[in-house]
Amino acid sequence: MKLVRIPEKKFEEYRINAIFDCYKWDPQFLDNNTLSKYVLVLNEKEYHEIAELTENLDSETQASEIFLNSHLHLTKILKLSPQIYKELKSMSNYDKNKHIRLMRYDFHPTIENNWVISEVNSDVPGGFAEASLLPELAIKTLGNKKYYSINFGNQLAQTISQKIKNKGTIMFVHCTSYSDDRQVMQYLGDKMASLGYKSLYGAADHLKFINKEAFSILDNHQEKVDFIFRFTPIEWLIDIKPKTWSGYFNTITPSCNHPIAIFAQTKRFPLIWPLLEKNNIKLLTWKKLLPNTLEVKQAKGEEYIYKPAYGRVGENISIKDACTIEEYQSIIKDFHKHPQKYIAQKKFNSKPLCTPEGTKYHVCLGSYTIDGHHAGFYARISTKPRIDSDAEDIPVVIERSNNHEQ
Repeated sequence: MKLVRIPEKKFEEYRINAIFDCYKWDPQFLDNNTLSKYVLVLNEKEYHEIAELTENLDSETQASEIFLNSHLHLTKILKLSPQIYKELKSMSNYDKNKHIRLMRYDFHPTIENNWVISEVNSDVPGGFAEASLLPELAIKTLGNKKYYSINFGNQLAQTISQKIKNKGTIMFVHCTSYSDDRQVMQYLGDKMASLGYKSLYGAADHLKFINKEAFSILDNHQEKVDFIFRFTPIEWLIDIKPKTWSGYFNTITPSCNHPIAIFAQTKRFPLIWPLLEKNNIKLLTWKKLLPNTLEVKQAKGEEYIYKPAYGRVGENISIKDACTIEEYQSIIKDFHKHPQKYIAQKKFNSKPLCTPEGTKYHVCLGSYTIDGHHAGFYARISTKPRIDSDAEDIPVVIERSNNHEQ
């Protein structure tokens, strides 16, 4: 694994092309650039190793959630909200073959020269265009014929096409006031439209459910929906309070992702492993790669960090050397006040990659699965050991181990 610099004289054109051709509409967070000047290069051994680990993790995760869906009385330790727990009882009709199960596992290299994972983005992983178009743009910009990439978007579109064979209507459900959410949905919606599907874009409450089937209530598009692509986190629906939100749990309309994703989305998921293992659910890969995770009251000393059970984008993680004093104190105060909303996880020693200029970057390498099969990469890098909103998106390419072209 290494970092390769986009030539300085080509970077501005690369950035403009990323914005207009790769759906990277806003390559900044506040005043910080979030489009890396580097490319993350994996060798083929690393690629195949991570792909295999990812598929093993996914097999274990799906086996766990299928079991939990039929044994809801065991899920109390997950501390799901009463509103969500109530709706889980309606998921008995879940058919994994009807829906698409999309996940992204976050890998990190360590100073011990092994891999750890920090979490699974089980519910609504993003980064679609960055995992599809940006690597192709980087390869074109670098002009290195030994590099190739995996187009995640192509694989996702192909899987959706297999679920809806008659060129039907897809509703892309997202938080419509956020451009960074819309760019993810627009990329995939445009791709499906190019294949002959009708793409609609709406918020969670722009769907209603009649006899468990989804219908759009958008102006001028009041019609049956053949597929739901949900990009609004299921726990956010409680705050949004759409009148029809419960229909997502028992709809017979195919979807990506089904709310069954909530079991692994909460970072309290490892706390239920002992119960799963007693019921013959094997979690060997998870236990190998995830740092020890505990209730906050069980953790002792600074070898543990504290993470919100539903945190996203690295928010409110108590890595002391990545926080301001004020932020760190605020996190500590909050988890003491609301311990069930956090977990404690043993801190791992991230191994930074060094650029030719001498700058060190920590890496979070997200590895996707679609219905259990590895489907590509989305990565972010940061000068801090915490990969949060200040991190930069970086394309991932693979370097061939020989000189022939693929």
